[in-house]
Order: sequence, then structure tokens, then C-alpha cells
Amino acid sequence: MELTALALLAGAWFSVRYAWWRPPVDYRFPRILMYHMIAPPRRGARFNGLRVRPSAFERQLCWLRQQGWQSFTVSELLDAGQQVPEKAFAITFDDGYEDNLTAALPLLRKYGCKATLYLVVDRFDRDWSVQRKAHHGGGELRREPKLSDAQVRELLESGHFELGSHTMTHANFAHLGNTAVARELQDSKRELEQRFDVAIDSFAYPFGIYRPELGELVQQAGYRSALTTREGIDPPAQRKPMELRRIKVSGRDSLFAFKLRMRGGRRGW
Repeated sequence: MELTALALLAGAWFSVRYAWWRPPVDYRFPRILMYHMIAPPRRGARFNGLRVRPSAFERQLCWLRQQGWQSFTVSELLDAGQQVPEKAFAITFDDGYEDNLTAALPLLRKYGCKATLYLVVDRFDRDWSVQRKAHHGGGELRREPKLSDAQVRELLESGHFELGSHTMTHANFAHLGNTAVARELQDSKRELEQRFDVAIDSFAYPFGIYRPELGELVQQAGYRSALTTREGIDPPAQRKPMELRRIKVSGRDSLFAFKLRMRGGRRGW
């Protein structure tokens, strides 16, 4: 009797955690995946959820290719509009960590995939996690190696990356007025375009924090898309270009969990 009760509890936990029973979101709707680092976890680190092991990343890319998924940049998805093919996906990397070059790029090359890098301009010696929660101090993200400008150019020259903005300083928009937000948007776009000689027309909200009314400021700054951290999959005909949803890929996800997220757009119930 006790074993039966434990089995039922385990089954209920599994169903709530993974929501395997939820019907898949239409595969004609493209998936936008959110990554930060491609790196092994560190003992006792706070942000291991942001670290996806290279071996796990490779398994994900291999599975995507085997299942017939097609890789696009965010700009390519937007250009395709409602004509995007079935099983389309875009990989995004936030912040600008060095392993995006050293670990991610070789695997993107191997599996013929593309990515969009949302780069913080002033990314060195900065621990932006405390801008979200003061008790997250400790300098873990400040110490994480960041891409140099030369390395960003290497990514762009590879043909596997496009560049987007993630503000000047990884600012928390919840703490800024509209004037300061506009400055972060405009200055980062201008700096990135001047440094790397590319058009910057996509933006990712730091921490995913945004207010719907900020979409107008993003547009006024010259962007045509902005990505949130809201989990989900946007139907092309209904998506809001300034509030695009993404699928979070965690370093704690198994391949099974990754497959379910690709299926339904989010984790669990």
C-alpha cells in the first residue's frame, strides 16, 4: 500500500514538473531558445542554471538536426514572417560570455546552426546580478570571462552569429525612468554599430524586465524586435515584436526536459 502511494505521488510530481501530457504547440510556430553560457557547472555557484554543459548543448543540437529542425537567426525569423517553415528555431545568447566563442561556436559549426548574441557593451568588471537582487552580490558574474571586441568580431566573421543589443550596462529597467531607458537603448545601439560595423535591430531586455509601454521606446531607438524572458512560443500571426517570448534552456535540464520544452514552450504546469 505504501509503495502504491509513493508511486502515485511520484507520478503526480513527474506530471506537474514536466507536463508531458500537454499537447504540443503547433510546429509551424518557431521556437526561440535562450542561453547564456556553454560551460560546466561550478561547485557551489549560484548561477549554474545559466551554465549549459558543452556535452548537453551538443546533444541538444544533434537531436534538433535529427528531428529536422531548421536554424535561423532572430532577424531571419522576423524576415520570414508567416512564411517561416515548420520546425524553425533560433538560438540566442545573452550578455556576452567568452565561452560563446570557445565552446558554443565549434558546436554551432559542427551542426550547421546559427545564433543571435545579445551583447552588453560595458560588460567587463561588472556584476549586474546585484541590479536584480542585492543579496546576489559576490562577484560570480563579474569574474566570468567575457568576450573581447576582437572575439565578437570573430563570431560575426564566422557567419554563424548576428549581433543584438542587451543595453550599455545590463541595466534593470524596473529602476529606471523612460529617459534613462531611452539612453541605454540608443547608446548601446550606436556603440555596437560603430564598433562592429553591423546593423543592430534586435534587443533583449536585461533580466527580461520590461513594461509594455517601453515597446514604443524600443521602436523609437531603431529596433524592430525585442525579446523577453517570458516562457512560451509566439504564433507568427499573433506575436508582438517588442515582447517576443523565449524558451529558457537551463543547465539543470536533461535532454528529456529540453525535448518537452521544445514541444510545449515551457517547463511544467
